[in-house]
Amino acid sequence: MEAVIAVGGKQYRVSPGQVIRVERLPQAERGPVEFRTVLFATGDGQVVIEPKALANAKVVGEVLAHGRARKVTVVKFKRRKNYRRKKGHRQPFTSVRITKIEV
Repeated sequence: MEAVIAVGGKQYRVSPGQVIRVERLPQAERGPVEFRTVLFATGDGQVVIEPKALANAKVVGEVLAHGRARKVTVVKFKRRKNYRRKKGHRQPFTSVRITKIEV
Protein backbone atom coordinates (compact mmCIF):
# COMPACT_ATOMS: atom_id res chain seq x y z
CA MET A 1 0.00 0.00 0.00
CA GLU A 2 1.22 3.49 -0.88
CA ALA A 3 -0.09 7.01 -0.46
CA VAL A 4 0.80 10.57 -1.34
CA ILE A 5 0.49 13.04 1.54
CA ALA A 6 0.92 16.81 1.76
CA VAL A 7 2.95 18.14 4.70
CA GLY A 8 4.45 21.60 5.05
CA GLY A 9 3.74 22.62 1.46
CA LYS A 10 5.44 19.54 0.00
CA GLN A 11 4.14 16.20 -1.21
CA TYR A 12 5.61 12.85 -0.14
CA ARG A 13 5.05 9.36 -1.54
CA VAL A 14 4.99 7.04 1.47
CA SER A 15 4.53 3.38 2.32
CA PRO A 16 4.45 1.59 5.70
CA GLY A 17 7.87 1.23 7.31
CA GLN A 18 9.39 4.12 5.37
CA VAL A 19 11.24 6.94 7.17
CA ILE A 20 10.74 10.45 5.79
CA ARG A 21 12.01 13.90 6.74
CA VAL A 22 9.33 16.56 6.84
CA GLU A 23 9.25 20.18 7.93
CA ARG A 24 9.47 20.58 11.71
CA LEU A 25 6.35 19.30 13.52
CA PRO A 26 5.23 20.31 17.04
CA GLN A 27 4.80 16.67 18.23
CA ALA A 28 7.15 15.24 20.84
CA GLU A 29 9.75 12.59 20.00
CA ARG A 30 8.53 8.96 20.10
CA GLY A 31 4.97 10.30 19.91
CA PRO A 32 2.32 9.51 17.30
CA VAL A 33 1.60 11.80 14.36
CA GLU A 34 -1.35 11.68 11.98
CA PHE A 35 -1.47 13.12 8.47
CA ARG A 36 -5.00 13.84 7.22
CA THR A 37 -4.15 15.44 3.87
CA VAL A 38 -4.01 12.33 1.70
CA LEU A 39 -3.99 13.13 -2.02
CA PHE A 40 -3.71 9.61 -3.47
CA ALA A 41 -3.80 6.06 -2.16
CA THR A 42 -3.24 2.66 -3.70
CA GLY A 43 -3.42 -0.88 -2.40
CA ASP A 44 -4.93 -4.28 -3.13
CA GLY A 45 -4.79 -3.45 -6.84
CA GLN A 46 -7.06 -0.41 -6.44
CA VAL A 47 -6.25 3.26 -6.89
CA VAL A 48 -8.20 5.76 -4.80
CA ILE A 49 -8.26 9.37 -5.99
CA GLU A 50 -11.88 10.28 -5.28
CA PRO A 51 -12.05 13.24 -2.82
CA LYS A 52 -14.98 11.75 -0.85
CA ALA A 53 -13.09 8.51 -0.21
CA LEU A 54 -9.87 10.34 0.67
CA ALA A 55 -11.67 12.64 3.13
CA ASN A 56 -11.65 9.78 5.67
CA ALA A 57 -8.16 8.55 4.78
CA LYS A 58 -5.21 9.08 7.08
CA VAL A 59 -1.56 8.14 7.36
CA VAL A 60 -0.27 7.35 10.84
CA GLY A 61 3.35 7.59 11.83
CA GLU A 62 5.77 7.84 14.75
CA VAL A 63 8.11 10.78 15.35
CA LEU A 64 11.66 9.47 15.53
CA ALA A 65 13.71 12.64 16.04
CA HIS A 66 13.94 16.36 15.50
CA GLY A 67 17.03 17.89 13.98
CA ARG A 68 18.55 20.38 11.61
CA ALA A 69 19.80 19.66 8.10
CA ARG A 70 23.30 20.34 6.81
CA LYS A 71 24.25 23.97 6.41
CA VAL A 72 23.47 25.67 3.12
CA THR A 73 25.69 28.66 2.36
CA VAL A 74 24.14 31.63 0.57
CA VAL A 75 26.58 34.05 -1.08
CA LYS A 76 25.66 37.38 -2.67
CA PHE A 77 28.29 39.16 -4.71
CA LYS A 78 28.39 42.14 -7.06
CA ARG A 79 31.59 42.71 -8.95
CA ARG A 80 33.45 46.02 -8.72
CA LYS A 81 31.01 47.36 -6.09
CA ASN A 82 32.68 46.03 -2.92
CA TYR A 83 29.45 44.18 -2.09
CA ARG A 84 29.77 40.72 -0.51
CA ARG A 85 27.38 38.89 1.80
CA LYS A 86 27.77 35.38 3.17
CA LYS A 87 25.02 33.72 5.16
CA GLY A 88 24.37 30.18 6.37
CA HIS A 89 21.05 28.42 6.96
CA ARG A 90 20.12 25.10 8.59
CA GLN A 91 16.56 23.95 7.98
CA PRO A 92 14.84 22.23 10.93
CA PHE A 93 13.22 18.86 10.20
CA THR A 94 11.35 15.99 11.85
CA SER A 95 12.03 12.34 11.01
CA VAL A 96 8.85 10.27 10.86
CA ARG A 97 8.44 6.52 10.42
CA ILE A 98 5.19 5.65 8.63
CA THR A 99 3.37 2.89 10.50
CA LYS A 100 0.04 2.51 8.72
CA ILE A 101 -2.13 3.86 5.92
CA GLU A 102 -5.91 3.80 6.38
CA VAL A 103 -8.33 4.45 3.53
